[in-house]
This record gives sequence, C-alpha cells and structure tokens, in this order.
Amino acid sequence: QVQLVESGGGLAQPGGSLRLSCAVRGSIFRVASMGWYRQAPGKQREVVADITSGGSTDYADSVKGRFTISSDNARNTVYLQMNSLKAEDTAVYYCNGILQTNRLSPLAQYWGQGTQVTVSS
Repeated sequence: QVQLVESGGGLAQPGGSLRLSCAVRGSIFRVASMGWYRQAPGKQREVVADITSGGSTDYADSVKGRFTISSDNARNTVYLQMNSLKAEDTAVYYCNGILQTNRLSPLAQYWGQGTQVTVSS
C-alpha cells in the first residue's frame, strides 16, 4: 500500500523558515509529479507548488520567491523550503503525488495526512 508521509510542520515566527518533507512509502513504479497543497480554516484547499519527475516546477503567485520545491527522485521524497513566512501562510499543508504503482496500473492521485504550519509571533 502506498502512503505519503509528511514531516516538518510546526510553529514559526513571521519572517522565519520551515522545511517540509514528504516521502513515498511502499512499492511504486513511477512518480509523474508531486506537490504541496494547503488549506487554511474556512478556505478551500489550494495548490502551493508542484514538481514533475523531470524537475519542472510551478508555484502559486502568493509563494513565488519565498518557497522552493525540490525532490530527491532516488528517495521518492519531495521537499518544500518555506522562507519569509507570513501569517497568511498558516494552514494545514498536504503532500500530493501522481503515481503509478506498477507498469499496468493507471496514474492515480495520493495524499498525505497533512501537517500543520502556524506562523505567529
């Protein structure tokens, strides 16, 4: 069974930094892309950043220049380096993966359990 396991959330001060990690556990054939979403209280889940297996990245306008997504393909792990954090970055952050578990299976979407990021002084 495939699981996405997140770590690295917590409390940071405005202007501070946090680094999130998400590791794919279980047997997989291929990772097409991975990304990070977030959901603040009372708001819809929104995409923060994503990265393809080829290394192409995309970011939400609200985090461009502050957040960096990267991946370690050998470890099937994706990271989100968050700098210059703002109060409005406070949310539950979810890891997302578009994965193929074997060569005959279709690509499917998987989600992590979520990790809380709180930015407050």
